[in-house]
Formats: sequence, structure tokens, C-alpha cells
Amino acid sequence: MFSNLSDKLLSIIRKIGRRGILTEGIVNSTIEEIRISLLDADVALPVVKDFTAKLKEKLAGQKILNSITPEQTVLKAVYDEFVAFLGRSDNDSSFRRGKILMLGLQGTGKTTTSAKLANLFQNKFKRKVLLVSLDTYRPAAIEQLKVLANNNSIDFFDDFLPGDTPIDIAKKSLSIQDKYDIIIYDTAGRLHIDESMMDEVISLKRVIQPNELLLVVDGMMGQDAVNMARSFNDATKLTGLIFTRMDGDSKGGAVLSAKYVANCQIKYICTGEKISDIEEFDPKRIASRILDRGDMPGLMEKTRSLDQASLQKTVDNKFDLESMEAYLEQLIKIGGLHGLMKLMPGMGKLKAQLDRPAFSEKIPFRQLAIIRAMTKEERRNPQMLNASRRRRIAKGCAQEVVDVNRLIKDFEMLKRVMSKKLANKKVSAMDLLRR
Repeated sequence: MFSNLSDKLLSIIRKIGRRGILTEGIVNSTIEEIRISLLDADVALPVVKDFTAKLKEKLAGQKILNSITPEQTVLKAVYDEFVAFLGRSDNDSSFRRGKILMLGLQGTGKTTTSAKLANLFQNKFKRKVLLVSLDTYRPAAIEQLKVLANNNSIDFFDDFLPGDTPIDIAKKSLSIQDKYDIIIYDTAGRLHIDESMMDEVISLKRVIQPNELLLVVDGMMGQDAVNMARSFNDATKLTGLIFTRMDGDSKGGAVLSAKYVANCQIKYICTGEKISDIEEFDPKRIASRILDRGDMPGLMEKTRSLDQASLQKTVDNKFDLESMEAYLEQLIKIGGLHGLMKLMPGMGKLKAQLDRPAFSEKIPFRQLAIIRAMTKEERRNPQMLNASRRRRIAKGCAQEVVDVNRLIKDFEMLKRVMSKKLANKKVSAMDLLRR
């Protein structure tokens, strides 16, 4: 997320550190380089002009304190401006009761995002949620949302007839609205914005009277996101934006541009394909990630999401390969070592090292496959794993013997760490994950 923009901005700011002083000429050249970087990241031109003008105003006549370097001064100014442009933290953690209308074009991940949002409200905020599909146009769209709802124990509205229109379904769902805290309506998307689409959205808005109208935007759309946000906002007066595919090679421009044009808050971002890969948008945390200042609240939130009982059970018993299996499952749950380290301050300087095979996101999955190719007796007694058994295990999980050997080496190292840290039988989740 924002990796290209982050690399360029950090490179520009670090050059200031080698100058030793912040002159007017350096400020002007820095602003120009930042302008080019934002344009390269697909940020809309009006946004770039406004951003750089305010940044230049903030840096003009800036006094450099003895305790703060020019690099730190510019970094702070850029950070503050990003926070201001991304908007205030305005998520729905206090959203108690109401109806949400999900809008967007086809292919932006609107249906999946509807399910993710319902899962977030139900599990994190303990609301009673109903999912309603109003997409009667796309083949199997209703069935897709129903499957997502059923797989995650979310109520789904299916009390309608095959020939019912979206308006009919919406009216019928309102008859049971008192049974739920939140109702999320997934509307139909189109391949492009057209008059009939907007007419239907306006009609649905009139019938449902939603508390929130959230536009789902593909984070990789670039400049197209601006036109889409403007069209939907002009027709419906949006209350918020949700960005999807923020884990991909997004340049990041769509986020800044769509928010600026629609003049409404970004509420959530989706960072993966799992039902839990959605997070409340916090401009300070996003600005920190862009400028390599880390995201410690995000890091702590991930570690708090771990199954603490499972981890403590792991360390309370004899540490064997079954224990390591539980450890790997927990590591995968929070995004692996690579995902964790990206949330730590200063990791941008180590990007090349993080991209090395040793930090590959696939390694925990491979190691799990190796462990699961073993017999129960082998997992509980790793000393049994002689050369012939290792060859059999490698063949059984389509890995190389060297991979099995590496797993055993990692296991032995982890076991030594456990033996040192378990003297008082109390180990935190972060202790386990630091290895």
C-alpha cells in the first residue's frame, strides 16, 4: 500500500538531511519533487496543487530548532499535511443502529466488502447485522452474498420471490428492520456509470432512507476513481468511502483524489481477501505508513487479535512440532513476519532485506504443509525424523528435503528460545512472535 509513493517521498526527504540547512531554494526544489511524485502516483492535479501550496506555506519561514534537523522539519510538515488531506478519523465504531447502502461499479469488490463490513460490525462491535442483496442483474450475485453470510454466521435476507425488483426486495426487508441493529444493502454495480444506474440508486435511497451511503472504490483505479466519486457524490451525496485492494501495487493516488473530490470521509480500507481483512481508516496511521513512521497501534491490534489461550497452551506444554504448528497458524493469522515488520518504524530503509526469500509470506504456509505431512508420532517426537523419514515427508507435501531440514533447524532454534523464556511460565504473544 502506497509503496511507490512512500519510496519516492522518503528519498526526497532524506536528501535534505545531507544538506544540513533548510533554505528557501531547498524548500522550493523539495516542493517541486514532491509535486512530481504525487502526479506519478496518480493523484489528481487539483489535489496536487492544493497539497503542495499548503505544504509550501507551512514550510515558508519555518524556524529550525537546534534539537530538530531540517529533514525532521520537512517530514513533520509532510506528515501533518497528509493527515489534513486524508481527513479526520471518522469511523463507525459508535454506529449503533441504522441502514447502510453500498454503492460502486461492478468489479470493485462491493459484494465481498459488504460481507466484510457486516463481519466487522458483528464480531468487533457486537451488533446484530442483516445482509441484503439488491443485485438482481449480475448472475449469482445474490447467491455469492448468501454464501459469504452463511460461512460467517451472518443473517441474510432471502424472503423474496425470483421476479422481485431491487425496490421490491428493499421494501420487504424493511418489515423486519426492528430485529436488527444494522442492515447492509449490497446494490448492483455496472461496468460504467449510466443514467439508469443512478436512477435506481436514487429510488433505493428514497425507499430505504439509509443512514450511510458508502462508495466502494478499487484502490488501483487511479484517475478513474475521481470521476466515479464525483458522479456518485453529485447524485446521492455520499457519506463515506471504502477502498478495496489496498494490499496490491496501488500507487495510492485514488485514495487522496477520490476523498478530495467527494468531500467525504474515508471510512474503511480492505487490505486482503479474507473476511477479516478490513480496518477502520485512521489518517494518522496511514500517513505514518506512507512516511515510514510505522503503525504501532496497528501492530498492537494485530497481536491482540491472536488466540492468547492457544499461544499459552503452546508454551505451557512440551514444545514439539504440534506446538510449532499452532505458532505458525497464529503467525499467518496476523499477516506473517513480513506483514508485522511493515508496521514497525524505519522498515522502509530495510525494504530490500524484507523482500529477501527469508521473509517470504509463503514460508509459514510451506512449513505448515511440511508439519502436516508428518505422522502424529513424528510431530510429537521430532528426534525420530531421520533421513528416510524426511525424504518421505518432502515427497508427501511436494517440497524439497532441504525445506524439511530448514524447518527442523527453525524448530530447534525456536525451542531454545522457548526454554529461555519459559522460566516463569509467562510469555506474551509478542515474545513468541519475536522468536
